[in-house]
Amino acid sequence: MKEIGIYIHMPFCIKKCYYCDFVSYSNKENKIPKYIQCIKKEIKENKCKRKIVKTIYIGGGTPSCIDANYIKEILDEVKKEFNVMPNAEITIEINPKTADEKKLKKYKEIGINRLSIGMQSINPIILNKIGRIHTFEDFKEVFFMARKIGFKNINIDMIIGLPSQNMEDMQNTIKEIEILNPEHVSVYSLILEEGTKLYNLVEEKKEILPKDELERKMYWYIKKELEKRGYIHYEISNFAKKGYISKHNFDCWRQKEYLGFGVAAHSYYNNIRYSNIEDLEKYIQNIEDKKFKENIIIHEKQTDSIKQKEYMLLGLRTIEGVKISEFEKKFKQNPIILFNEEIEKLKKEKLIDVSQDAIFLSEKGIDLANIVWEEFV
Repeated sequence: MKEIGIYIHMPFCIKKCYYCDFVSYSNKENKIPKYIQCIKKEIKENKCKRKIVKTIYIGGGTPSCIDANYIKEILDEVKKEFNVMPNAEITIEINPKTADEKKLKKYKEIGINRLSIGMQSINPIILNKIGRIHTFEDFKEVFFMARKIGFKNINIDMIIGLPSQNMEDMQNTIKEIEILNPEHVSVYSLILEEGTKLYNLVEEKKEILPKDELERKMYWYIKKELEKRGYIHYEISNFAKKGYISKHNFDCWRQKEYLGFGVAAHSYYNNIRYSNIEDLEKYIQNIEDKKFKENIIIHEKQTDSIKQKEYMLLGLRTIEGVKISEFEKKFKQNPIILFNEEIEKLKKEKLIDVSQDAIFLSEKGIDLANIVWEEFV
C-alpha cells in the first residue's frame, strides 16, 4: 500500500511577523472553532483514505496559538480515516510565546514526537525589528520545558540576512546552539517578499539588510560550525544529527506524495499538484455548503517530462543530490543523457559536480542554487 505524508495548515497567529508571506491571519481567533470542524470534514471527505501515513506535519501560521485539544481532534480524525504508522513522525510548529507546559504535555500525550520551535534570532533588537512576539529567554524556557516533558526530537529555526545582523550574532548563536543541543537546525536565508511589512521598511530605507557577501559569510560560518558539532548538512537549509533528518520534508524533496488539509494547504497525489484556496471565509463556507471541490485549485497535471525535471530540481536541493541509479529506477532513463545539455552547462559554470552515481551542487552551486534550479523549471 502507498505511503504518504499529511500536512495540516493552521493559519492563525497572534501577530504576523514582518517577513512572513505565508497564508496566515491575526485577529481571526473567532474563526478557529469552525475552521477545526471544517478541517475534520475535509479529512473525512478525502478520497485517498486508508493509505499508510508515514509523516504528519502541522504548520502555519502558528499552530501553538490554538487550544491543544483542537490539535487532538484533528489528529484523532486523521487516525480514524487513515492508517497512521505506529512510528510516524508527527511534527508541530511552535512559537515560544504561545506554548506552555500544559500544551506541551498535551502534544506529547496525543502522539506528537517532533517539535519545530521558531527561534529566528537570539538578538532581542533583531527579534523586535522582524516583529517576533517572543524573546530568546521565552525560547529557552519552552525548549528546556519540552526536554523535561520528554521531547527527544526538536528542531530550531533561525534566519540569516536579517536587519542589523552581523558575524558576532552568528558566533553567539553557535554558542547557544551548543548549549541547547537540538537534534535539528534549520538555517533559512531571508527572502524579502513584496507585500510584507519588512519589504516596505527596507524599501523606505527604515531597515537595512546585510550585504549578500556578509549573508553568505554567515551561512558558511554556521555550516562549518554545525558540522564541527556533529550535524549533517543534508539539504541547503537543514542540518541534523544522525537519525534526525526531517522525514516529512525529505520525502517532499524526493517527490513522495502528500495530502494537505486546511486553507492554502498544498497536495501532491497521482502526479497532480494542487492546493486549497487561500480565502479563509470562503474555505469555511464551501465546506459548510458541502462544496468541497470548489476549494481546490489544480496547479499542475504532470507529464513524464515535467516529473523528471521536477525530480532533478527537488533532488538538487539536497546535499547528496540526485542519485543516478534512483533516477534510472524511477524513470527508466539516465539523467546524464536525458539532461546532457543542462548538466554540461552547469558543470562548465562549476555549479554542480557529478560522481559515479550522483549529480550534486558544488560549493559555488550552493550559493547560486536558484540558477541551478532554473535549468529544470
